[in-house]
Amino acid sequence: MWIRVLTMGPVGIIQSVADILIVAYLFYRIFLLIRGTRAVQLVKGVVILLLATQAAKLLNLEATYRVLQTAQIALLVALPIVFQPELRRLLESLGRGGLFRSGSADATRSLLEEIRRALAQLSARRVGALVVIERETGLRELSERGVALDARVSAQLLVTLFQPGTPLHDGATVIRGARIASAGVFLPLAEADLPRDLGTRHRAAVGVTEHSDAVAIVVSEETGTISLATQGRIVRPLSPEGAVDLLGGLLRPAAAEVAGFFQRKET
Repeated sequence: MWIRVLTMGPVGIIQSVADILIVAYLFYRIFLLIRGTRAVQLVKGVVILLLATQAAKLLNLEATYRVLQTAQIALLVALPIVFQPELRRLLESLGRGGLFRSGSADATRSLLEEIRRALAQLSARRVGALVVIERETGLRELSERGVALDARVSAQLLVTLFQPGTPLHDGATVIRGARIASAGVFLPLAEADLPRDLGTRHRAAVGVTEHSDAVAIVVSEETGTISLATQGRIVRPLSPEGAVDLLGGLLRPAAAEVAGFFQRKET
C-alpha cells in the first residue's frame, strides 16, 4: 500500500485525499439530515444485515448466506419507500445548495433578533410561550408530535403562535436552523425536582434539555418572566436582551464561555 502511495506522485496523492474528504463530507451531511429521525435505527439495521451477510459467507453458512442475500435484494426495493421523507429532504437541500452550506453569522444574528423582538412582546403582554432551539441532537421525533410548519422565523409569527385561544398556544415551538419546524409540540416533563412556582412550561423546558443539547426559552404567563433552560438547568429572570445573549453564546461552537454563568446562576 505504501509503495503505491509513494508511486502516485504529488498530484495523485492530492486527488486521493480530496476524493476521501469529499466522500466523508457527503456522508456527514447525509447523517445530519437523518439525525434524530427513525431513519437512524433503520440505517443501523441495514449495517447489521450487511455485516451478518459477510459473516455467514466467511463461516461457510451457505443457507444463511443465501437467505441474507435475498433479504438484501428485497431491501434494495424497500429502501426508497422507507426513506422517502429523508430522500426528499436530501434532494431539497441539494437544490437549495444547503448540502454544501453551513449557517452563516448573519443568519444567526437575524434569528436572534427575531427571537429577541418576540420575547419582548410576549413578556410585556404576559403571554405564555415555550420556544425550543434544536442544536446538535435532533428533535424530529418530538417535533413530529406537533403541527409541521417549516416557516421562516419571525417575531410576528412567534407572537401569533402563542396567542391565547389559538390551537397551538399551549405547546412548544421547535426551531431548527433558521426555520420554525413545528408548533404545538408537547414535551416530556423534567425528572429533576424544581421549585414549586415553576409551571408546566418550565418543567417541559427543563425536560427537553435533560435528554438533548437543545436550548429552551420560556415566558411565564403569570409574571411575564423570561427563563432559559439548557443541560437540565434553568436560569431566571432574564431580560429579552439577556436571554438572547445567552442563546447566542450557546449557538456558537465555543459555548464554554457561558457554562460558568449557568453554574453561578443555576436555580
